[in-house]
Amino acid sequence: MLQTLMADNKTTGTNQEPWLVEYARLNIARMNRLDKTFAVPQKNWHQIQKMPNELWFLTISEGWCGDAAQIVPVIDKMVAAKATWVHKIILRDDHLPVMDRFLTNGTSRSIPVTIILRPDTMDVLGWWGPRPAGAQTLIDELKAENADFEIVKEKLHGWYAKDKGQSTAAEFMQTLQEAITTLENHMAA
Repeated sequence: MLQTLMADNKTTGTNQEPWLVEYARLNIARMNRLDKTFAVPQKNWHQIQKMPNELWFLTISEGWCGDAAQIVPVIDKMVAAKATWVHKIILRDDHLPVMDRFLTNGTSRSIPVTIILRPDTMDVLGWWGPRPAGAQTLIDELKAENADFEIVKEKLHGWYAKDKGQSTAAEFMQTLQEAITTLENHMAA
């Protein structure tokens, strides 16, 4: 979808400022890089194969979101490791009532957020996002220093490039395991 919008020099959402459109263009390159370089760790792949066959995943995102460009391809590959799992992506600004159920710290519409759902009841089993703990620590430190937005972007994407999706995979896997425990407890009740 984002590539189609880019053909008309647009991004997702209503804000079509040139800097956001250019940022979305960079995000396509970031997503393509991760599609080529990230592989689900073997340990996680084997764990996923032992998990229930029916789970749905809903990711809230936007094309202009730098974190999303670094995270969504990793989440997508983790979910695709189980052929029967379903992963859908919705745009935050088009689905604010959904977003508002998964606010960061109860106040912020930070993205991306991936929600794990039980498909037969649509019960929320868990959710993860908007970024790995290491990236959040970096952001918090830079904000405390009143760093310029360009410096924040540069350092954050440097962190993601060095991490290569490993923190996202590990933290998402932990959330997924907790969600499976919640599902098992629901089924046992």
